[in-house]
Amino acid sequence: MEHGRVKIGHRNVIAQRSSEHGSDADLLICKHQGPTCCTRKMEESYYAAAQRDTLQNILSYSFELKYLILGHAFSFQDTFHSLLSFTLNHTYSLFDSTYETISRDAKPLVSTLFSDLDLYLRGDANISVEHSVHSFYDKLFPLVYQHLVNPGLGSNISTWSSEGSECLRATRHDVNPFGPHPQELAQGLSRALVAGRALSRALAVGADVLNATESVGMARQCGRALVRMLFCPHCRGLTLIRPCGGLCLNVMRGCLAGLAELDGPWRRYVALLEALSGVLSGGYEVELALLRIRERINDAILTAQLHGPHLSAVVGKVCGSLTEPVSSTPVSPTSRRLTPSVNPTIELQISVTSSSSTTLPDTGNQHEHITLKRRSLPLKPSKNDKPRSLKKISKEFMGYIQRYKSFFSTLPEMLCEGEVVMDENTCWSGEDVVESYTGHVVGNGLQAQRHNPEIKVRSADPILVNMKEKLEHFNQEMWGEMGLGTDGREDVETSSGDAAEGSGECDDEDGCQGSGRSEDETVLTKKETHVRSPPRDPFIPAQPPISRTNPAHITTISSVLFLPLLLIIQLLLWTEGF
Repeated sequence: MEHGRVKIGHRNVIAQRSSEHGSDADLLICKHQGPTCCTRKMEESYYAAAQRDTLQNILSYSFELKYLILGHAFSFQDTFHSLLSFTLNHTYSLFDSTYETISRDAKPLVSTLFSDLDLYLRGDANISVEHSVHSFYDKLFPLVYQHLVNPGLGSNISTWSSEGSECLRATRHDVNPFGPHPQELAQGLSRALVAGRALSRALAVGADVLNATESVGMARQCGRALVRMLFCPHCRGLTLIRPCGGLCLNVMRGCLAGLAELDGPWRRYVALLEALSGVLSGGYEVELALLRIRERINDAILTAQLHGPHLSAVVGKVCGSLTEPVSSTPVSPTSRRLTPSVNPTIELQISVTSSSSTTLPDTGNQHEHITLKRRSLPLKPSKNDKPRSLKKISKEFMGYIQRYKSFFSTLPEMLCEGEVVMDENTCWSGEDVVESYTGHVVGNGLQAQRHNPEIKVRSADPILVNMKEKLEHFNQEMWGEMGLGTDGREDVETSSGDAAEGSGECDDEDGCQGSGRSEDETVLTKKETHVRSPPRDPFIPAQPPISRTNPAHITTISSVLFLPLLLIIQLLLWTEGF
């Protein structure tokens, strides 16, 4: 989508000359000795046109950056959605094919878990992966214990009590029926998804920064300086002369002094985006972690089954009797206990066929069908859009975002280059036609404007001051939280804002060689996730057990290593055809 930039000082904003030459007695900005072609009303029109056109040009540049951030934010979320949908169906198929007796009641628990993971990846502050995983296993325990560990405990004269089911949920952490597998799943998902979540939050903050810059107007002193630079020559009949380069830089740097204050925090922010994208482009950790959900759940259920007798003894001591006499109006033992509420922000509906081609029965349960709600902003409107791997999207984003590292410090140059200043022997100095601009050209930022000869800048807009503080706080929080080796300040001091050589477009998936990171590249150090470790009873082994009665359902060492590779290949092929 192309947004053409408005050329400042375009002929169509030049008002018609007065029929008679007047004086500058009534003019406020374009005063000079001698006759003038302008009136006070024309000067006011120039003032409005100068501000409007300059703001439009700023928006045209910031739109490109904003589109890059919002477009890739959607692209990342779309890929996360595809991964979650695929692995959700992959997990559903476990219950449909292996644990059919609890499939109907377990699927709502699975859908809630995946809904939480979706919200977590979107940056929801109220979601904890650790809590969601342990909550899933808490609610799964009564189902496993009743239908798989003690399927014959109920009878025609007794049924499961709600108090018994609640006791199983409440004591799951202490009884530890699933061994180490809940903890391993929680830790694995936390480590794998933290970079994706951080990137989602960072992209949202970047969009907020650009929205704030677009809402800031121009000070009156800026408008007057723009009129002197762009339109005062017209009052003398000099319609072809262009401003000197030094004059334009002084005026633009004065007008954009508040935006230039964002330069330091923005450079550190872009360095953060590069680091997070580098993590996601380094391999398939997210994909593998999601695919292992099914494996971890299966291992947990097998652990409970294989130690059923001992587990029953422990539960009997902790919870006592789990049944009660059948009442005259019996209530389904599962209908009154394990129907979780799914977050209303998630639309539940299956849109992808599982790898085992299992068709889900229409039971009327709203939790049986899940798809994670997509954003409405299209990255590309083409009907041929296909979800791409996180690795490809991340490498692409890294290549693009580097170009905007110095956006706020180079914006004045971009506004002046080629649109206002022309390479001629003479130019407009703000007062007269000269061969070269002799005034002192200041740098960027508020401090430098104290010596600006063209415009007096007192302070930055409060909106920009608040946004600078917000961005600095976010950078500090994320660099510390993610365990990065540097907070990006070193990059700000040494980098001039130029993009690094190579945009990272060479991809291992495309058969390129030597696409690994260089030694001096910023690398995200995976911070150890501190997750509470549940106490384990002596009867639960530290490693997945081997079943002799049902070997078909046991994941062997070779399958643990080989199955994820097959699923990764299948997942990549599926996303290309989605």
